[in-house]
Amino acid sequence: MKKTTILNAIVVMICSLSLITMVSCKKEETKKEPLYPASVTETTQTPEELGASLFSGKGNCVACHQVDQKVIGPSLQEIAKVYKEKNGNIIAFLKEDAEPLVDPSQYEVMKTNFAITKAMSDEELKGIEAYIYSNLK
Repeated sequence: MKKTTILNAIVVMICSLSLITMVSCKKEETKKEPLYPASVTETTQTPEELGASLFSGKGNCVACHQVDQKVIGPSLQEIAKVYKEKNGNIIAFLKEDAEPLVDPSQYEVMKTNFAITKAMSDEELKGIEAYIYSNLK
């Protein structure tokens, strides 16, 4: 009878040690941060910075618009001024959901760029709008 008690105690100890070993050897999962952001939305750009980047990059707006002078299209200062005065919606215009408020004579030229602006996300369009309004004087 004493042998059974000793054997039971040994079995309990072995099971306990096995359980402790399994728990303590459990592989810890560590979250690795990526070295570079995976997308634009993960960066800490302000809407104005995003808009400026799109304006001179992907949107190619800079080909026709400058900050303070008319080139092919009106200046950003003029666009911001007119849209603010008339309570216009720049984003709706860029989606081709609203009529032009500034220099309608250039609307046909602008129409060729709607394929680019319509493909932009709402965040990108808000960035362009913020950039345009940041040039208001």
